[in-house]
Amino acid sequence: MAGGAVAQSAWPSRPIRIVVAYPPGGVSDAVARALADKLAPALGQPVVIENKAGASGSIGVDAVAKAAPDGYTLGFAAISPLALNPHLGKSPFDPAKDIVPVASVMVSPVLLLATPATDAKDFNELLARARAKPGAVRWATSGPASLGHIMLEQLKAAARVDITHVPYKGGGQQMNDALSGQFEVLSINASGAVMQHIQAGKLRPLAVGAPTRLDTLPAVPTLAELGFASANLSSLFGVFAPAGTPAPVLQRLNAEINKALALPDLRARLIASDNVPTGGSAADFARQIATESEHNARIIKAANIRAE
Repeated sequence: MAGGAVAQSAWPSRPIRIVVAYPPGGVSDAVARALADKLAPALGQPVVIENKAGASGSIGVDAVAKAAPDGYTLGFAAISPLALNPHLGKSPFDPAKDIVPVASVMVSPVLLLATPATDAKDFNELLARARAKPGAVRWATSGPASLGHIMLEQLKAAARVDITHVPYKGGGQQMNDALSGQFEVLSINASGAVMQHIQAGKLRPLAVGAPTRLDTLPAVPTLAELGFASANLSSLFGVFAPAGTPAPVLQRLNAEINKALALPDLRARLIASDNVPTGGSAADFARQIATESEHNARIIKAANIRAE
């Protein structure tokens, strides 16, 4: 027992790797790097970022699931690879057996934006037009079975409207088509680039999927405020580890991540990109994942959603 305690107390004795399940340059990548910069001095070892993008985050999380459970490989991702993708037969790992949540980091709001294809003044007017002409309103998402698609199906069921789903496979083409008015509305995670298009008047925010209104868009209501609580979804991101990682290591990581998220400069950086710092216990994070997984399973079954 003493030998095991000594081994655990020596952690970390070499660099720690955080696998980010998305490409370099995006908001999630920037947040992971900012978090790594705070963890490195706190842990006394370098914390390096490795990007492994693809399959809606599943490739990166799978790399973590298959890594040695020694505290030297962690993952940073949205919870979709654990709470959404498995219900579509898209998971190469077992979320319940191969991965453990360490700490939630942030909530990334989902913006619902009107494009030049519609002059609807607000979300209720958009719904009125959808009721008047079933199928005429087109809603673009990042793909079949994406969070935006789940939101759309929830909204269609709650509002009893027929809206046409326009799935994309990449954000770049989706944004180009939005700016040229190829569809009426799109759902997309908040980012600096998206906010620039809003500020320039090229896209108009109608609603937001988030726990509360955004400081940068105080006049824009949440979907819950509009009466669609079931569609008021947002992306929860956090840090994960391979199952079997020693409990003392997980507890230390959770404590250091929470300390980092309490730092004013890191909080300010998150808030400036319209992300909401979270934190909390690993148990709370696990419960959030389980709740969303059950929620997604019901929606996917009811709407007969299938992945391509």
